[in-house]
Amino acid sequence: MNILEAVLLGAVEGFTEFLPVSSTGHLTILEKLLGYQIDAPDITAFTAIIQSGAVLATLLYLRGDILRIIKAWFLGLFKAENRGTPDYRFSWAVILGSVPIAIIGLLFKDQIETTLRSLWFVGTALIVWSFVMWFADRAATQTRHEADVTWKDTLIIGVTQCLALIPGVSRSGATMSAGLLRDLDRVTVTRLSFFLSIPALTAATLLQVVTEFDNISNGVGWVNTLVATVVSFIVAYFAVNWLLKFVAKHSYTIFIVYRIVLGTIVLALVATNTISAT
Repeated sequence: MNILEAVLLGAVEGFTEFLPVSSTGHLTILEKLLGYQIDAPDITAFTAIIQSGAVLATLLYLRGDILRIIKAWFLGLFKAENRGTPDYRFSWAVILGSVPIAIIGLLFKDQIETTLRSLWFVGTALIVWSFVMWFADRAATQTRHEADVTWKDTLIIGVTQCLALIPGVSRSGATMSAGLLRDLDRVTVTRLSFFLSIPALTAATLLQVVTEFDNISNGVGWVNTLVATVVSFIVAYFAVNWLLKFVAKHSYTIFIVYRIVLGTIVLALVATNTISAT
């Protein structure tokens, strides 16, 4: 990998992480087009680690909300009278919603990094989940808002988030769809998706750094990995701002159409042996 490729991959990660189009799916496709073995340990680790740039962008963009929620959590832990606030309930909701993906991710780590990296899975997931998003977008009443979020909502959303371990489904697409089907409004489910991304992506990054340090060193290299992460951070910061403004006024139709078109192209390229699946 050279620096230009690292910059390109970082930019794609940063732009697609919070869009419901699957950042891992996009990185897998692009890595294949650049000639990499997409299920190689260093490539799968690189793909996971550069997501931390998007996490840092989220922390910076939502820093006021995050500090307020953390403060409410600590206050509620030590004083019972503080446990009735929306921020305290929301903090526990995020914690509970983050548990399922941690468990499933650890249990099926090998399959996620090998079998599911096939472009057959990526293309199929892009198309299939598009129909779930279409149904959720149109069935949602959007009558509930951020103050109405409960632990039950985020637990359901957290379980659905596990499907995003399949490249092509999209973590944000999964959480947003589940949230809409719980009748939460689009801005709320988008913000909730941001909050749920922090523990999930941070844990994935730390796990890969610890377990794949040598593979990164001997493969794509830490310089390229850090460059891609920095680019991811910069691009993701602006993408978060744009997405929140976009979903306040628009449906997910443009993302759904894009997913179907991209998934069809990927499957066609693999079916015709233009590119291999792994």
